[in-house]
Amino acid sequence: MLNDEFLRPRLCGARFEGGAIPLDVLGDIRALGLMLVEVAKWVFLQENPGRQRSPKGFTESVELVLIRIEDGSAVPVIGIGSSLAQRPLASPQVPFPHQRYFEAGRDRVVSAIVAADTGDPPDEHLPQKCLSHFDRVGRSLRDGEAIELSSPSAPEVARLTRDSRRALVLASARKDWTEPVQLRGLVPEADQEKRTFSFQLLGGRRVPSPMPDEHVESILEAFNGYSSQTKVLLDGIGRWNRQQRLVGIVDIRHLALLDPLDVGSQLEEFRGLKDGWLDGGGSAPLASGLDWLEEQFGGRYPDELPLPYLCPTEEGGVHAEWSYPPLELGMEIDLVERKAVWYGLNLASDGTDGTRELDLTDEQEWAWFAEQVRAVSDTER
Repeated sequence: MLNDEFLRPRLCGARFEGGAIPLDVLGDIRALGLMLVEVAKWVFLQENPGRQRSPKGFTESVELVLIRIEDGSAVPVIGIGSSLAQRPLASPQVPFPHQRYFEAGRDRVVSAIVAADTGDPPDEHLPQKCLSHFDRVGRSLRDGEAIELSSPSAPEVARLTRDSRRALVLASARKDWTEPVQLRGLVPEADQEKRTFSFQLLGGRRVPSPMPDEHVESILEAFNGYSSQTKVLLDGIGRWNRQQRLVGIVDIRHLALLDPLDVGSQLEEFRGLKDGWLDGGGSAPLASGLDWLEEQFGGRYPDELPLPYLCPTEEGGVHAEWSYPPLELGMEIDLVERKAVWYGLNLASDGTDGTRELDLTDEQEWAWFAEQVRAVSDTER
């Protein structure tokens, strides 16, 4: 027997428009189901204080299943059902003996998330051991994304975001938590026997990481190129302590060697600058501006074109340069106004081959200067 609906996790964010559910998010849904089972056990013990554990067959008699996915922002509707092996064949409509504990547990989970999202103590709704399950629930969420939970018996809509998830885990007994990371860095140490390596962040700090078989070749290539500053981009799961400091890598989903002029790596090195970095003068570039510029290069600059050499400017901006002697192409980028001055320089004639002001919020302006780079780089080939 299957109820029409038990829980409606609504996935909110650009990735989920049109009903698409990335495969890594399905792991969150599975982790949510496992958590609901554990919370149901806890509810049973709360209501039966004389018991030390849940009864035999407690979890086997009830199962949570995905019954449909609704359109719009993806909504995987979860139903609650009974295993045929546990249901008497002569009485197919026998009620679930433990269904109410699952429903009560569901409502406790929703209330705990609402509390975390509004700044109230979530441990007033769930014990620390249950809250620790949030380390796996919602782990794939990115900034600006949420899992909204609603149930037939709970009027509140709970929003699980990266921030509320972190609050839920910190309210548990866990000493750390995990979440997705995308990091650029180097590989100074690798142990093939133990299948581990050391990942060095661009700021210099090192954290331990496993060495999955599928990434061994790339990791060893980066290790052998450590002295020449061969960098990698690591996409995986990081572990953070309660001081919000990255202490290790738990899993690697993707790992790739980076171009020596990788824009993200160059911009990352500017983040440590402070006002006065240039002999007592010089403004530090805004972190938000660096984030924006990295995103723009990643989304609007063609992959096949050569990357620029970047350096910070005294005014807190970024200078980008493409060198094809005797031709020099470049632009001075204002991270606040999000504008730039483009120039071409012929060193042989000691003259400027045109300048142009660019609005870097305009996609057509990116297309224009990309064509300038393409024209010169194609000539040099």
